[in-house]
Amino acid sequence: MSKPGRSQEPDRRLEASGPRTGGDRPQGGSQASRTGGWPPQGGSRVPRVTGVRARRAVGPGAVGSPGGPAESSRRTRVRAWPAAGRDRLAIERAELATLEEGIRLRVIFLILMGTILAIAATNVLAGAVGLFRETRARPLTAAEQARYIQDDIAGRWHTWSADLIFPTELQYVGLGRAQQYARRIGLAPETSCRSGLDAPVGSVLAEHDCRTLLRATYADQTSTFVFTIGVAVLENEERRITATGQLAIDDRVGVRPVAFSGTASELFGAAQRQRNSWLGIGPYIVFSTAGYADGRTRQAIPSEEILHSELWPTAQAIAGRIARALGDEPSAVPQCTQGNVC
Repeated sequence: MSKPGRSQEPDRRLEASGPRTGGDRPQGGSQASRTGGWPPQGGSRVPRVTGVRARRAVGPGAVGSPGGPAESSRRTRVRAWPAAGRDRLAIERAELATLEEGIRLRVIFLILMGTILAIAATNVLAGAVGLFRETRARPLTAAEQARYIQDDIAGRWHTWSADLIFPTELQYVGLGRAQQYARRIGLAPETSCRSGLDAPVGSVLAEHDCRTLLRATYADQTSTFVFTIGVAVLENEERRITATGQLAIDDRVGVRPVAFSGTASELFGAAQRQRNSWLGIGPYIVFSTAGYADGRTRQAIPSEEILHSELWPTAQAIAGRIARALGDEPSAVPQCTQGNVC
């Protein structure tokens, strides 16, 4: 039984034309069959294959067939680059791109660093030039000399010693133009303006940032009169002028007296004050108050006696001497920024 779709005729022709051996040799036959028949002359026994078997014989591995060795060799020859070559080229290109990117970033970095260094060098140079101009010796202007004087005066309350602010002995001219002196009994501890001044005065100075109050007590050479001198320190002369403009004109209030036991001032208290006064100079307000060493109160002294007494002129003279010393211009004002040589 034949398989569907396959012809059996080629097989029959192949069988019919195949060689015969032994007793199968044909008896006689035509001349054509003896000379040009099967098998061919020369002993070749290659069968003639046709049809399906011919197509089977020409398989993928046959020479000349599609996909065979010849065609495979042609395809190998026409390929531009093998896979390994393509990979190596891609790697080289990536490395080259990375190198170029690194070079570009390095150039940018160097440019930025150069710019920063140039700016820094310019600033340093400008600062050096400015410092040289400021520190080199040059003549002081009038405004700079005035500022030097103001600063010197304003700093005396803490740069000077207590003996310079409140000398141990102060000379003054008394009645009949007699030369007299007052001696210092004692120094009071530094205190605030609210604590050392009467409330109407201390509150005004506190509003204008009064820094501190320095006080000392004196007695005349006969130990008849006692005086307490107070120095209120403000920030500058402008603040002092503003503060004194708001002080009430009242000789009953001012600096509070300071008494020292065992001295002529032992009985000197608030009730013994006969008069109070103040005067301003620079950033300072110099207060003074005066009384009798025997403890007499203000009410016990007739007003006529106070007017003709040496008590109040002496108090004003002592306060005036202390104020002038604090406010006097310095004896030597530098002419240049570095001394007197420009």
